Amino acid sequence: MDFEDSPELAAFRDEVRGFLDAHAELRRGDERDWSRNGAATDEAVAADYRRRCREWQRTLADNGWACLTWPTAFGGRGASPAQQIVFNQELARYDATSGFITAAQALVGPTLMRHGNQAQQSRYLPPLLRGDEWWCQLFSEPGAGSDLSSLATRATFDEAAGEWVLNGQKVWTSNAQYADFGILVARTDPDVPKHAGLTYFVLDMRSPGIDIRPLVQAQGVAHFNEVFLSDVRIPAADVVGEVGDGWAVTRTTLRSESSMISGAGQATPFAAVLALARRRGRTDDPVVRQSLARAYSNELIQKWMGWRTQTAVMTGRHELALHGSLLKNFFTRSFAFKAGLAIDLEGAEGMLAEDAEANGFWQYQFLNQFASKIGGGTEEVHRNNIGEQALGLPREPSVDRDLPWSQTRRS
Repeated sequence: MDFEDSPELAAFRDEVRGFLDAHAELRRGDERDWSRNGAATDEAVAADYRRRCREWQRTLADNGWACLTWPTAFGGRGASPAQQIVFNQELARYDATSGFITAAQALVGPTLMRHGNQAQQSRYLPPLLRGDEWWCQLFSEPGAGSDLSSLATRATFDEAAGEWVLNGQKVWTSNAQYADFGILVARTDPDVPKHAGLTYFVLDMRSPGIDIRPLVQAQGVAHFNEVFLSDVRIPAADVVGEVGDGWAVTRTTLRSESSMISGAGQATPFAAVLALARRRGRTDDPVVRQSLARAYSNELIQKWMGWRTQTAVMTGRHELALHGSLLKNFFTRSFAFKAGLAIDLEGAEGMLAEDAEANGFWQYQFLNQFASKIGGGTEEVHRNNIGEQALGLPREPSVDRDLPWSQTRRS
């Protein structure tokens, strides 16, 4: 592995630091940092966080630092993946974030650049880059999560109006209650195999017939939503790609999502768990010491995984890159173990909520592990990806792959 900047990257890093020094403050690691409020349960604090995210994204756009790797034709800088890594490394030191805007850019941007037509690219990409419009992803359904291609939301074409009429339900939709637009997959032909009868749409979230119901999680936040669609009309111009070829477009989005999640950082470093153990006077307990050693080892392994992938990107040696599913699953398991250890260290106090240490910080993290294990594909789906794509094992048996969707059994 090679962690040294080339002369060109070193110069770029200096340029990044100059921009950040001029437009943001260094993180202080306490409640004064607004960028830590992405999961705030106080709506006033959460609203202020979203406002600041928009402002920061506009600052990036106004100064030529938004969506660095996007082609210049779409408003980016045409930067290399290595330059994006350098920018992210430096930004992590500052009290600034674009929040969920970054996720939307990672999902929507590459999809529209590859499959969208010129009118769609001109209409949607500039405000996405600036953060002027927020997006959500309407993929999963109550009966189609891990097997997304089984989705049942239907879109039928009204020839007289030149519009698609949409009916169905989506679920686990992050930030739908704040979104201006959504990317959506629906079934337009039920009489062909399930992967072949799908079409990909851009959906105006202000359209009549959309009912968004937030799903309040155990921590008290409503990050996810269920979205009901009743005779929602979508103009024919908002089909992305070709009618019936939605699965190919969807795969582009899913690949971008996997890369985004696998690059996630740890919000709860080992140092925080060790400090808790010291405050509780537990560092002499041999069982606790063994658990701390495991948590520390997990963090080292995760850093090694990130460094290996970083080296692959920066040197062009893509054979060194680790599979995104491996990174994602290791991250969620390491996170779950660390949060569970912290709760154990708190003892009886660990059963409390807001009244526990740091206003229930570790209680929130412990409950959040379940969302992280599901988000972006369950652990089981990613294990299948590792087996089939990395290890070359036979594909999971499927009896309905070639059957018309209308003849398949569904929950």
